[in-house]
Amino acid sequence: MSQLLIVHHSPTRSLQALTEAVIAGASDDAIEDVEVVVRPALEATADDALAADGYLLGTSANFGYMSGALKHFFDSTFLQIGGALDPSGGAGESEGATAKRPYGLYVHGRYDTTGAVRSVQSIVGALGWRQAYDVLEVLGDVGDTETAAAYELGGTIAALLTT
Repeated sequence: MSQLLIVHHSPTRSLQALTEAVIAGASDDAIEDVEVVVRPALEATADDALAADGYLLGTSANFGYMSGALKHFFDSTFLQIGGALDPSGGAGESEGATAKRPYGLYVHGRYDTTGAVRSVQSIVGALGWRQAYDVLEVLGDVGDTETAAAYELGGTIAALLTT
């Protein structure tokens, strides 16, 4: 059985609604043989990441960056899960333990999500993860359209793990 790890920081009603929709999509009855493991970003561990076959990441856009909680997850697990640094200490190309695994990302912000998306993508790039679906960027209020897109994101990443 494959395992999908959902690591999220959902401090607002908007992010909580997106996270619940992602989880529902990933857990859809039509998707078989995928265990969905959900961890708040401050509780997710390197063991969680190493055990997973794919990832869904959820964060707020805070001052042009990902949430501190998601950054903490990456900071505390990066080298253990296969992150690569070049000789200067910058992100290198990874062939580590989790390289080539698929991931999806959803980001919520009030005004802009660009910096948050870029910051996550730079780290997952150094892990060698491959983006498996379009990033879901949501500005402002979360309604039916946004939760439907989050459901689709969750279902798509989970379904990729069944093949």
